[in-house]
Amino acid sequence: MEMPKLAQSRSAQNVAGKGAGPGPALGRVSDQAPLMMGQGEEGDEEEAWLQLRPVEPLPSQCCGSGCSPCVFDLYQRDLARWEAARASKDRSLLRREETQSCPSKLSPETFLAFLISAVDRLTKDTYLVRFALPGNSQLGLRPGQHLILRGTVDDLEIQRAYTPISPANAEGYFEVLIKCYQTGLMSQYVKSWKAGDTAFWRGPFGGFFYKPNQYGELLMLAAGTGLAPMVPILQNITDNAEDETFITLVGCFKTFEGIYMKTFLQEQARFWNVRTFFVLSQVCLCCHVRHANEEADAQR
Repeated sequence: MEMPKLAQSRSAQNVAGKGAGPGPALGRVSDQAPLMMGQGEEGDEEEAWLQLRPVEPLPSQCCGSGCSPCVFDLYQRDLARWEAARASKDRSLLRREETQSCPSKLSPETFLAFLISAVDRLTKDTYLVRFALPGNSQLGLRPGQHLILRGTVDDLEIQRAYTPISPANAEGYFEVLIKCYQTGLMSQYVKSWKAGDTAFWRGPFGGFFYKPNQYGELLMLAAGTGLAPMVPILQNITDNAEDETFITLVGCFKTFEGIYMKTFLQEQARFWNVRTFFVLSQVCLCCHVRHANEEADAQR
C-alpha cells in the first residue's frame, strides 16, 4: 500500500534528523562539521604533547654511584619543563640551551661523544681504553672525580661510573681502565669496542676533591680496578714537589702478573713519600718471594 506523499515526506525528514525542524537535513550536518573538526584538532594536539612527554628512565640506566644529577634527577627536571610547556601551550620551553659547543668540555647533564683512539687488552678481562680530545685540550677533571658511561645492549640502555686514570693535565686524550665480567651488560658493550668507535660520557661527578697537603698521610686500599680512583690522586701528589703528603697504597690482586699498571706503580714507589704493598690471593709463598727479589733487583 503506497503511503501518502505528505506522510512519506515527513518520515524521510525525521530519519534525516529527528527534531531538526524544517529544511534540508544536509544543512544541519554541515552546521555541526566545524565542531567535530575542532574536536579532532584538539585530540591531535593532545596526542602531540603526549609524544613529547619525557620517558622515565629504567633502573638499568642508573649507575648507582650517587652522582648528581642522576638520570632520575634529569627526568624530573625535564618532566617539570614539559608540564610547564604543556600548560602554557608553548613548545619553545622544551628547548634546552646548548651548554657545550666543544666535546672537550664535559657536561654533567648531557652525554657527549668521544672517539676511541686505542683499545689495549691488559689481561684476559681488563682493558685500557684511550679516548681522543680535540687538539691539545684537557678533560678538565679534578683528582677524585669520575665520569658516567652510557651503553646499549639488546636495546637496553645502561650506565656505569668510571674514573679516568690519565694525568689530570693530559692533553689531547684521556684513558679509562675497565674490567669486563662474563655476565655484565656493560661488559658486553665494552668488549665490542675498537679504535674508531664512539662512546658517550657525561660528568664530572664526585664530591671528594683532593687538596695538596690537606692531610699528613693517605692510606689507599684498592682491589683490582678499584685502583683507578687512586691513580689520579697519587700522581697529582708526586707531580707536585710542594706536596709532602705521605701515601701508603695497598693493592689487592689475584696474581703478580695480574697487577694493573705495574710499571707505573713501581715508578711511584721510588718517591720518598710513597709506599706500595701488593696483596696476592692466588700465589704461593715461593713465587711471591721470587717476584719480590726481582723487584728489588730492578730498583737497584
